[in-house]
Amino acid sequence: MKHCAVSQILFSETYTVPAEQPAQRMFGVLPHGKSYADRLVNAMANGYLFAVVESICAREMQAHLDHNEETIVVSSMQSQHRAPILPGALVTIDGWVTGIGDHEASFWVRASDEQEIVCEGEIRFAIVKRAQMEQKIQRKCEAIGRRQLFAGA
Repeated sequence: MKHCAVSQILFSETYTVPAEQPAQRMFGVLPHGKSYADRLVNAMANGYLFAVVESICAREMQAHLDHNEETIVVSSMQSQHRAPILPGALVTIDGWVTGIGDHEASFWVRASDEQEIVCEGEIRFAIVKRAQMEQKIQRKCEAIGRRQLFAGA
């Protein structure tokens, strides 16, 4: 990872919340959420917002990685949700690097709609060896395959 360049990352992105991202829809497809999803407010699910924030930070880091040797994974995310985000809202996501280590980088992010700050917090990425991550993924795929192979027996 190119530490000096990563430490200078700063971004401001806008995102229009699609109608397909309310909590009702997200929870409605989850087995444990179907029974109450229709009682949730029509607002963006935090999970979607977290995915948007993660994707922007990850994109910003891509130019600073050795893609043959490294990949990134979120190691932690802490946030404070402050207000609902409605479908159709224009959300501005601002972020900057707050810390950098040998194998990690931390971002502070703030999301605001046209009225107020809706969420802010820290997302931390671990920079890991690509080969090790690919080996772990392969082992898990094989384990799932074995389980499925014997499930019908």
